[in-house]
Amino acid sequence: MGLTTAAYRLGVFGGAFDPPHLAHVALARAAIDQLRLDELRVFPTGQAWHKARALSPGEHRLAMAREAFAGLPKAVVDDRELRREGPTYTIDTLRQLRAERPDAELLLVIGADQAEALHGWRESEAIMQLATLAVAARARPDPDAPPFDASTLPGGRYVAVELPTMPVSATQIRSRVQAGQDIAELVPAGVARYIARHHLYSRT
Repeated sequence: MGLTTAAYRLGVFGGAFDPPHLAHVALARAAIDQLRLDELRVFPTGQAWHKARALSPGEHRLAMAREAFAGLPKAVVDDRELRREGPTYTIDTLRQLRAERPDAELLLVIGADQAEALHGWRESEAIMQLATLAVAARARPDPDAPPFDASTLPGGRYVAVELPTMPVSATQIRSRVQAGQDIAELVPAGVARYIARHHLYSRT
């Protein structure tokens, strides 16, 4: 499916960013370039309804996101989900953005794993009506995972974001920090410095 000719193309890219890593940055850059975005809003999630573990404090994840995406001129880190009370739902953010920018085409940038789980998100059909899904079909931390199955999407409608497989995950990074191992090749330099300075993910 091709992109429409809306006056303003606004990308929406959410995540725990606990921590943000190089695959997140690569996906953001690819989305900006390939989708011809005027702006990419990056949303560190607040209270994540779908996460079994407790996330790191929001102020740390916000600061790391700002470090990670600072080099992308069209990326803007937005803290509204951290300020919102109660569980964070994508549909609420999309509705706010639609009210603020009724002229914009909203493009929800997600990886394959998230796209295949979309049917379990709150008001997934409404999400599909408000935003065009922009799926990085190969953006999986497991390089041996099966190909993206578009039939799992409500309505099956999406545009593709081309991105090489990047076997890196936040879970892997947290484990490496706990083990005292180097993460320089997995996260932006500013994020690595922030983690070290604030002793995030370490056992001490």
